[in-house]
Amino acid sequence: MAQGRLDHGPPVAVVDIGSNSIRLVVYEGLTRSPAPIFNEKVLAGLGREVQSTGLLAPDAVEKAVLTLKRFRALCDTLKVKTVLGIATAACRDAKNGAAFIAQAERICRTRIEVASGRREAQLSALGVVSGIHKPDGLVGDLGGGSLELIDLHGQRIRRGVTLPLGGLALQDISRKSMRKAESFVADALERVDFLAAGRGRTFYAVGGAWRALAHLQIARTDYPLHVMHGYRMSAREALEFCRLVHRTRPEQIAQIEVISSARRPLLGYAALVMEHIIRTAHPRDIVVSALGVREGLLYSLLDPAERAKDPLIAAARSLNILRSRAPAHGEELIRWTDRFMASSGIDESADEKRLRHAACLLADIGWRAHPDYRGEQSLNIISNADFIGIDHPGRAFLALSVYFRHAGITSEQPSPRIREIASRRHLERARLLGALMRVAYIVSASMPGVLLHTPLRVVRGRLVLRLPDKFSALASERVAGRLRQIGRLIGRPTQLVTD
Repeated sequence: MAQGRLDHGPPVAVVDIGSNSIRLVVYEGLTRSPAPIFNEKVLAGLGREVQSTGLLAPDAVEKAVLTLKRFRALCDTLKVKTVLGIATAACRDAKNGAAFIAQAERICRTRIEVASGRREAQLSALGVVSGIHKPDGLVGDLGGGSLELIDLHGQRIRRGVTLPLGGLALQDISRKSMRKAESFVADALERVDFLAAGRGRTFYAVGGAWRALAHLQIARTDYPLHVMHGYRMSAREALEFCRLVHRTRPEQIAQIEVISSARRPLLGYAALVMEHIIRTAHPRDIVVSALGVREGLLYSLLDPAERAKDPLIAAARSLNILRSRAPAHGEELIRWTDRFMASSGIDESADEKRLRHAACLLADIGWRAHPDYRGEQSLNIISNADFIGIDHPGRAFLALSVYFRHAGITSEQPSPRIREIASRRHLERARLLGALMRVAYIVSASMPGVLLHTPLRVVRGRLVLRLPDKFSALASERVAGRLRQIGRLIGRPTQLVTD
């Protein structure tokens, strides 16, 4: 096994045959936070003519067959033993869908599930469950052929419906008339009674077309992070943006070059559907989920114990194992800061605690960089990491905590852009955690076996670091100086005690 990989067993692949795209994703293993080791997408357009002719387009089938042969060869190269296949609206609705799937199964040498609309909606919802921390709202998965809408609260999947509102389907039904498409969308959504349950909640946007819209908005607004998963827009902001996109020719939209030319013709339809959902459901905000049917399928195969794990902590723990000097030290840092927080009287929510734990696991991942750039490198890795179960302000907190640990808590560069995403509370807590880490690392030299014997606590109003017995020689003015930094942040006098 390569040192840059974790041994989760043989790689697992998913071949996803959608109405617009066919994608192969090969994952490191079947885990709570699966890491893709290969990902490739081809826009075949299988569903381009299904609504009007009832058939998969012949040229699209030819392109799909060649794509699947390549994907099977790639799976052989990667030594994949388990290939999961799933097909959605186009193959489900087309008269020649069954014949194509039979051919695809021979090529891929695996069974390909043609998901019903209900099954597709369920898997989309499970994808959001797997990647969003405590979701509550409506899930909308927009593909090339269909739109799945599901009401979701935590892990409870409520009502769902499938509608023929995918970009390719709308383009086909309306014969490329945006006015006809708008009338069709309005009529279809008006009949979905549970959309009213979305008022004041979050709408989770799943699917490549909506990710493309988010990518365009990020570019137009010069947003600091280019990570799609967890990107959030207010409903008002999303509504104004969607109105602009569906009423404007693609070439006239600023920053349109960030979207592939193959995606641009369907952007207007994606924006149109989103606009009408916002007008009908009245959500509070829109959150992009990069996880959908594929990840929902993987999540459905996990055992209950694996499902119960926190995906953010699981991913942080993996990165700790792969990149830290002594992974056990990160685990001890969690317990060391737990003790400090318990004695400090500082209020901390359950979500803030899980973010602190994740930051502790990530605290040493930049150690191989030059000392002058460890903070910057750690910030870049963490803020752009393939994490799930976290929103963008949470990413900013993690990145800034570890940045301050290396660069010092008074440093302002190169963090200003990331600071735009963090709340004032996130920023204050990141400085405090960074200051705690600076004491922990100068005392322990990043090695396990020290922190659990050198507690930092608030005792009778004073911040006390105790270095007992064999650890007393670790005391120094540098340690005392960093201890005073923490004291100033929490408004407490400090004491360094040696026994």
